[in-house]
Amino acid sequence: MRLTTFTDYSLRVLIYLAVKGEESATIAEIAQNYDISRNHLMKVVQELSQQGYLIALRGKNGGLRLKMSPAEINIGELVRAMENDLSLAECFGTKNHCVLTPACSLQTLFTEALEAFFGVLNAYTLEDILPGTRRRELVKILNMM
Repeated sequence: MRLTTFTDYSLRVLIYLAVKGEESATIAEIAQNYDISRNHLMKVVQELSQQGYLIALRGKNGGLRLKMSPAEINIGELVRAMENDLSLAECFGTKNHCVLTPACSLQTLFTEALEAFFGVLNAYTLEDILPGTRRRELVKILNMM
């Protein structure tokens, strides 16, 4: 399984804002620091805002901030919210044309694997992936000093 760029950017935005703490950030700032498309990032930020992960304030003193603490943002829930299609194979989708489906047990195996994947992600929060020295390294990497 490979996460979409949309989910990747969602995680990056939340990491960036977690490192910033109470200080607001702009889409332009985040896009520049990550060297990613500002237009694509706007869509990501809109979805994160709609899903309740961040606050987007407009205007001169506006910007982006986390809506909740990093400890309250579960990585598994975030990935589920951002991924549109978690189908690992054709047999999961509505357009299944595989002739093996009636006799095949791959769907069961893949379902179990996906549950295990999310079981691991569910065990972590945004705070868990930003401990101590790593947070300081991120600050340096993101030129926030």
